[in-house]
Amino acid sequence: MAPSLSEPFNDSSVLIDFVINQGNGVKGLSEMGLKALPKQYIQPLEERMCMTNVQAQESIPIIDMSNPNDPEVEKSICEAASKWGFFQIVNHDVPVEVLENVKDATYKFFGLAAEVKNKYSKEHSMSNNVRFGTSFTPQAEKALEWKDYLSLFYVSEEEAFALWPSVCREQVLDYMRKSEVVIKQLLKVLMKGLNVNEIDETKESLLMGSMRTNLNYYPKCPNPELTVGVGRHSDVSTLTILLQDEIGGLFVRGNDGDSWIHVPPIKGSLVINVGDALQIMSNGKYKSVEHRVVANGSNSRISVPIFVNPRPSDMIGPLPELIENGEKPIYKQVLYSDYVKHFFRKAHDGKKTVAFAEL
Repeated sequence: MAPSLSEPFNDSSVLIDFVINQGNGVKGLSEMGLKALPKQYIQPLEERMCMTNVQAQESIPIIDMSNPNDPEVEKSICEAASKWGFFQIVNHDVPVEVLENVKDATYKFFGLAAEVKNKYSKEHSMSNNVRFGTSFTPQAEKALEWKDYLSLFYVSEEEAFALWPSVCREQVLDYMRKSEVVIKQLLKVLMKGLNVNEIDETKESLLMGSMRTNLNYYPKCPNPELTVGVGRHSDVSTLTILLQDEIGGLFVRGNDGDSWIHVPPIKGSLVINVGDALQIMSNGKYKSVEHRVVANGSNSRISVPIFVNPRPSDMIGPLPELIENGEKPIYKQVLYSDYVKHFFRKAHDGKKTVAFAEL
């Protein structure tokens, strides 16, 4: 039951009930035709996007992957990971129809009735590995983010078929399967850049032992300048592979530390970014970089990241090969699940999570 529109959400408990408990999400708010943003979504001034800080001329590297073993391509990948922490790849091995199918499936999932989506919420989901939610960590945030998501942690095909929503299950599995080739190509190159020339089973498991896909939905927003789609953060992954639609809205922290760079949508491309786990394992050679998503006043936007992670039970720290070569470690060994818990316990706060692993 939607609240009346006069001053519908002055009472936070009414908002939480409508958005979270009933499963309407931010999409439900957007579809009410609100003329003003509910106060719970108004971000403090310092967290809002100031367009004067955007470097219009700058762009993250765009790398053609049609020949991934070309030494020049390998060099560009390692340089992009060291300098920018972000790059886009084109002419990669994931077929365009696989990408289009997963985008369609994302719209289909968010087009389901609230009570159907709500079956996958924290309170009702049959598994922690399947989670429909909104914002980032609502209980820890001073201001909420203008985003709904479905998070799918991959355990096995059997579990996916049993527990994932049927409307998007096969498309997401196909996207994950087809992306694995590209993920392995990238990790091979990045490891070679650290003089780790062989990825054995143990190393592969450490780098990509677990995967999670999110379907993200950023509904049209009444006052986009007052809120955020996603606040400033770096990912906790080894690598993140991101499919964005044609709307745009992803911004990456520039190398000067003050400005932001828009990541323009390129049809058929994938955005790749280094996560904290790889920054730690590379002993700081590869950088995980702060990024954020702005809200949009005229269009809804979707994105589908695959987070490539160590397993929760893995210890992460600078790779032994680097320390054996005489490098001084700048990070300690931490249990990956502890690192992730630390990230999810608080609101988005830029690059602060990585301090958890610093010596």
